[in-house]
Amino acid sequence: MGIPDLWERDEPEVEFPAQVFGFRVGSMVVRPPVVLTVAGFDPSSGAGITADIKTIAAHDCYGVCCITALTVQSTQGVRRVQGVDPKIIRDTLQELASDLEIEAVHLGMLGNEQVVKAVAGFLEESKLPHVVLDPILKSSSGIDLLDAAGTRLMIEKLVPLAEVVTPNLDEASVLTGVAVTNLDEMREAAARLHALGATNVVVTGGHLDKAIDLLSFSTSRGTEQEVFKADRQRSNSTHGTGCAFATALACHLAQGRGLPEGVLLAKAYVAAAITNAQPLGHGIGPLHHLYRMNLQRRRSAAVADADAEHAHSRG
Repeated sequence: MGIPDLWERDEPEVEFPAQVFGFRVGSMVVRPPVVLTVAGFDPSSGAGITADIKTIAAHDCYGVCCITALTVQSTQGVRRVQGVDPKIIRDTLQELASDLEIEAVHLGMLGNEQVVKAVAGFLEESKLPHVVLDPILKSSSGIDLLDAAGTRLMIEKLVPLAEVVTPNLDEASVLTGVAVTNLDEMREAAARLHALGATNVVVTGGHLDKAIDLLSFSTSRGTEQEVFKADRQRSNSTHGTGCAFATALACHLAQGRGLPEGVLLAKAYVAAAITNAQPLGHGIGPLHHLYRMNLQRRRSAAVADADAEHAHSRG
């Protein structure tokens, strides 16, 4: 017996009124800002491309991506890295840029010198706005995510091309050659990154006893700095915090916000994503990138309950 073709059966047509499902059709659809993320693939979705796409969606932007490497990893660490052909990366980036108006770019794990060269060449030609460089060099489990030649080329090519560079303490130390363990050393590292061509720098200190982020940015008056402090959250769900911060910052820049406001909002987003994280896996779990969806559902449920109670009281 063959499978019946349900589309050809003589069944009555059923119309589904939009109002039943709460759909609203406006007179004009507003196009969301398009944010491009260039990064590796983490199959556990705590970091990398899939985490970036979730973060972009959480900020009401539209995410497009280019995968630089495949990894074998879970919450328990990175086991293996396999880079993508740089020509495929270059072709992918050119295809996306020719079709879409990209408002911001997030650069994450690049993997090797050839990929850095391909990405730098693309950015030099395309002149895309709001490039946020998250210089991912090593996994928390100790696996190199960018080779030494790639790191040197990143400093030479990508640091000057980026609107803002967002290293954590260890990354800032590698990029500048100085120890970075406190606020004074963060200031010194930021100054050295400026000397290397960085226009704006955020050194993230989430691993300090007091979570401190230092923003060092260029203005018409010269270089200015702002310090963002918060209590350190004791959580086992912190995998991908740097990716989420840098991607969220790219989204805020794409939406027209200034750098200090963007840093503040990105830091608040990461803190809330940690607070609302669900325990997953046997290692370092991921943030809850889409925690706002749960908050919206709870608010909607509360409004519905209040409406029902109000209707009941009228009866």
